[in-house]
Amino acid sequence: MPATARPAQRSFTRTFTITELAAEFDITARAIRFYEDVGLLAPERAGRNRVYRQRDRTRLKLTLRGKRLGLSLQEIKQLVDLYDSPSDTAQQLGAFMAVLGDHRRLLEQQREDIEITLAEIAQHEARCRTLLAAERPARVRRAAAYT
Repeated sequence: MPATARPAQRSFTRTFTITELAAEFDITARAIRFYEDVGLLAPERAGRNRVYRQRDRTRLKLTLRGKRLGLSLQEIKQLVDLYDSPSDTAQQLGAFMAVLGDHRRLLEQQREDIEITLAEIAQHEARCRTLLAAERPARVRRAAAYT
């Protein structure tokens, strides 16, 4: 039985333009270029055009996810760089947990501060209502005196 010849496998890697990524993630091309400037993305070049690979797309996705979590670009870069590192997953997850824990504590403090501020606003509103209610009868008495 003769051996069957296999067709040569093509290694096709999907590429993306800056316009495609901007549309997919609903951000501007300028934002993507900014992420390049800070070292979060490193597209290849084909002449004057940027060529983004799946790795760049994943890094952009992780960057935007980090922004939604409220992380700084420095924190995002550290985490995204860990994603690319050949080190073990436990180290990456431990670092991510530490960043998330710090961020959680910050948000909880902000929430407490907001609740205190809202309580103070409620007190001021109540005081204003009381003063307005006391002012109305006095205004009516003054108006009656002029007629």
